[in-house]
Formats: sequence, C-alpha cells, structure tokens
Amino acid sequence: MSDAAEITKLSTAGFDARCWQNYVDYYKCINARGEDFAPCKQFFRAYHALCPNEWIEKWDTQREEGRNPSNFEV
Repeated sequence: MSDAAEITKLSTAGFDARCWQNYVDYYKCINARGEDFAPCKQFFRAYHALCPNEWIEKWDTQREEGRNPSNFEV
C-alpha cells in the first residue's frame, strides 16, 4: 500500500472526566456570576475542546428539559 492510499481511522475521544466537570462548572459559574463574567468562558472553551458535540447536545437537551442529573446551582 502506498503512503497516498493509507487509510486513517477516526474515532471519538475516550471518556475524560474533565469534560463533564467543565460543563457543570460553566453552568454553575454563569448561574452565579452571569454569562458576561470572563472567567466562566474558560470552562466553556474547555468543555467544547474536551467533549464530543453529541454529548454536549444531549446534556443541553437534558438541562433545558430539567432532566440533567447535575445541580447547576452554586
């Protein structure tokens, strides 16, 4: 097989607890300080970098419907 014909297998990153924790910390932060509080944006960037989009979409839906198991209040 030539280098040009080499196949690359893509896969979703494995579980990383920092993903979920940054998601929860972001919503706790904005609930306590508001969306314009700059330090909250670090949590947002972190979970978007660590979490697969499908997970974020699922958690957002659960949170909006009040079914997410986490407590987002401080």
